[in-house]
Amino acid sequence: MIALITSILAITLRAGTSLIYATIGEIYTERSGILNLGLEGMMLMGAVTAFATVYYTGSLILALLVAMLTGVILSSIHAFLSITMKANQVVSGLSITLFGTGLASFLGQRLGPESNGHYLIGLTGNKFTPFAIPGLSKIPVIGAIFSQDLLTYIVYLIIPVAWFIMYKTKSGLNLRAVGESPQTADAMGINVFKTRYIYTIIGGTLVALGGAHLSLSYAPGWTDNITGGRGWIVIALVIFSMWNPSRAIWGALLFGGINAIQFRLQATGTNISAPLLNMLPYIVTIVVLVLMTWVETLNKKVGAPAALAVPYMRGEK
Repeated sequence: MIALITSILAITLRAGTSLIYATIGEIYTERSGILNLGLEGMMLMGAVTAFATVYYTGSLILALLVAMLTGVILSSIHAFLSITMKANQVVSGLSITLFGTGLASFLGQRLGPESNGHYLIGLTGNKFTPFAIPGLSKIPVIGAIFSQDLLTYIVYLIIPVAWFIMYKTKSGLNLRAVGESPQTADAMGINVFKTRYIYTIIGGTLVALGGAHLSLSYAPGWTDNITGGRGWIVIALVIFSMWNPSRAIWGALLFGGINAIQFRLQATGTNISAPLLNMLPYIVTIVVLVLMTWVETLNKKVGAPAALAVPYMRGEK
């Protein structure tokens, strides 16, 4: 039983890593007042560019850098349309998703060798493999936390750092001020446009890293729609976390845990249909999201930035 629990915890952490990267990235973006619905497209582009880079060069570090650059480019486009051009942020984000999804599929089809639309990296050295931390990995059950891949270990650090920056630094205070009342922030000397650009781009970079984790570690290789709708789940997880980086891990682990359990059920040959099992993570996420939103609304602690998705025009009241 202990071995089973440890195995499920290990899979849960691996499944939740990409979601944590993307969720924290989107939290920072939305805290600045910019809504980004292009997450699915950004994650797919991060996944395909990371895979293509490691496929042709064999360099994992270069693959991560290319994925991050991809996130910077796509989020910069969204930032330019939303902040400078004052375009509708929902339309801009959805356009990024449609563009990213189509381009990722187009690029993926030109990678090989192909087997039913699936492209394998093939070489063990060309993916992030789990490695154990001596001593800590031997602890019953929680040892699974210390038997992960490099990107998962990095996310352990990102969570407290993201929380500290947002709530314990002047930069985080400025960020929250811009998201709540850009007019007041501007009057206090904070550059609203610069702040929104910076955090939209940082958010897009983390989202792309989440996609890279999928193709370089969680499911090494490339398939069309490798994200499986995770970009949309992240949008729900941001609300679930109440725009707080420290809460992001719980929603991501919930999704990852249900995902791990449904894989285990399928492996045991259960009579429950596979499509129904595949729906479980999304059903549970929606149910919990609705419950959390309802409870927090009653407590008047929803926490959404007041200026979210509202273009800022200097001089307007």
